[in-house]
Amino acid sequence: MARFETLQAWLNWQEQLHPKSIDLGLARVAGVYARLRSDRPAPLTVTVAGTNGKGSCVAFLEAIYRAQGYKVGAYTSPHILRYNERIRIAGRSAGDAEICDAFARIDAARGETSLSYFEFGTLAALDLFARADVDVQLLEVGLGGRLDAVNIVDPDATLVTTIALDHVDWLGNTVEAIAREKAGIFRPGVPAVIGDQQPPASLLATAADIGAVTLRIGAAYRYRKRGEVWDWLGESAELLGLPVPALQGEHQYRNASAVIAAVQASNGRLPVGAEAIRRGVAEARLNGRFQLIDGSHPVLLDVGHNPQAVGTLLEYLSESFPNAKIRAVFAMMKDKDIAGVIRIMADRVAEWHLAPLANPRAAPPETIAALFPPELRDRVRDGYPDFSAAYRAASGQAGPGELTLIFGSFFLVSEYLSNFPRGA
Repeated sequence: MARFETLQAWLNWQEQLHPKSIDLGLARVAGVYARLRSDRPAPLTVTVAGTNGKGSCVAFLEAIYRAQGYKVGAYTSPHILRYNERIRIAGRSAGDAEICDAFARIDAARGETSLSYFEFGTLAALDLFARADVDVQLLEVGLGGRLDAVNIVDPDATLVTTIALDHVDWLGNTVEAIAREKAGIFRPGVPAVIGDQQPPASLLATAADIGAVTLRIGAAYRYRKRGEVWDWLGESAELLGLPVPALQGEHQYRNASAVIAAVQASNGRLPVGAEAIRRGVAEARLNGRFQLIDGSHPVLLDVGHNPQAVGTLLEYLSESFPNAKIRAVFAMMKDKDIAGVIRIMADRVAEWHLAPLANPRAAPPETIAALFPPELRDRVRDGYPDFSAAYRAASGQAGPGELTLIFGSFFLVSEYLSNFPRGA
C-alpha cells in the first residue's frame, strides 16, 4: 500500500525525510536507481549543465526532437507553478497519479536509504521515462554536475551552457572550481558541447582529462546573423536561413547553436532533419524567461537570480525597451548576490518595489533595502504586506510606454502567475 494518496502529501514528507535539503553525492541515489531500473533499452540521454541557460537549452532540445516526431521526456527544475512541470512526457506534464505511483515504487525500492526531495524527483522522472518508452530523455542538472542526482545516468551527449558564480556554498567560490564540478557530467568518448564563449580553463582541462569529445562554440561550431535569419555553421554541416529563436534575447542564438551542435552530434543514434530543427527553434516555449505579458501596461517576467543572468536581462531591456520607464517588483533569496544584481540594474530601474515572499529562503525586504546605495534609496519602496500589494503599487502607476518588470527569483514569478494568471 502506498504511503500517501496525494502528491502534496508525498512532497511534504520528502521535504522532511532527509536531514539535508541539498546533499550532493551519488552513492545513495545510484543504489536505489539500480534496484528500481527496468530492463528496457535506455533512451538517448542528453544531460544539460551550466549556471544560466539550462532551461532554454532543454526547451529547444525538446521542441526539436518533438518536431522530428520522437517521444521526448524532459526533466527540469525548479518548477514555477506546479511540481508536475518538472517531468514532461511528449509535451505534457506528468499527472499527479503518475508521479505518486512512481514515488511509491521508489519508496519500496529504497529500503532504509534516505533520499532528498530532489533525488526523489530525479528517480521519478527516470522511472516514468522508462515506463513511457521515450526515445530521448533530457536531464537538466539541478546543482553543479559531478555529484548531482541526474549524473547517475551515463549520457550520450552533454551540453554545458554559461558558467558564473552561483551556489558557492556547495560548488566552490571561484568560477574555475564551479566549472570543474559542472564538467563532471562529461564522459569518455561522448560529445561535450560547450556553449560558453569564454569557458573557464578548468572546464576544458577536465574535458580533456576525461577524454570527452569537446565541441566548443567558436571552434567546432558557430552562428552568424543575417538580418531576419541566421546560420548555424558546423565542422561537417551547415544550416542556413534559420528562423529567429522563439525565446527572446540575443543569448538565445548562443543557446540554440549549442543545442543544434548536440543534436547533430547525436544524429547517428536519433537522426533529425533540418526542417525539425527549424521548427524547434521557432516553436520552443519556456515560462519565466523574458516572458512578456502584453497589454496597455506590459509586464515582463524573468527568473534570473544571479549577476550573469541579470546582465543578460539588462541587454534585452536595452534592445527591446530602450526608452521605457521601468518599475521593478523585486525579491531574491538570501544566498544570492543581491548587491551585485542591484548594481547591474541601478541605472535602468526607475522604481524598486520590494515584495515579501512567504519562503524561509527569501531575503526580507528590509534586508534588501539596506543593500541599496544611499543615492538610490529614494527609488526604493517597501513595507508591502504581500506580493500582490507590491505589484499593484508598481503597475498602478505605470503610464503609456512604461514597463513593469518582475524579476529576481523563480518564486517571485510564481507569485505573479498564481495571482494574476491573465496578466491582470
